[in-house]
Amino acid sequence: MPQQYPEVDAILKAHGLSQSAIISILQDVQKHYRYLPEDVLIYVAKCLGLSEAKVYSVATFYDNFSLEPKGKYVIKVCDGTACHVRKSPLILNALRRALGLNEAKHTTDDMMFTLETVSCLGTCGLAPVLTVNDKVYPAMTPEKTEALLKQLKEAK
Repeated sequence: MPQQYPEVDAILKAHGLSQSAIISILQDVQKHYRYLPEDVLIYVAKCLGLSEAKVYSVATFYDNFSLEPKGKYVIKVCDGTACHVRKSPLILNALRRALGLNEAKHTTDDMMFTLETVSCLGTCGLAPVLTVNDKVYPAMTPEKTEALLKQLKEAK
């Protein structure tokens, strides 16, 4: 029996099963799953009448899409010039220590946190900056970062 994806069916229907809406469809799928599972990409391709290669090429072309599972909270630490000069590496290291992550491991085992570095968040005047699920936290320090993590952990 073929696998069923009622949530994906609703997303596809909302976009009129339109091939030209592939980016919007993948954005909605990723919002639901927090990443793009391979089996769902295959399902989307079949439903839209596209090749799996075409859907995969769209999913891998844009940096915003992820083929790896992400945590409930995606923390992005800016390491652009302004943030780097204002000590963003100290913030990144504090987060890695607190979450038990490193350069190779980006997501906690409980799937609560994913830690990423980005080259620029476009908020240089607020440096150093990090975001949590796209909410901007300006003028961060390792201490402020630890307090933010504590809040997020208590909110779970």
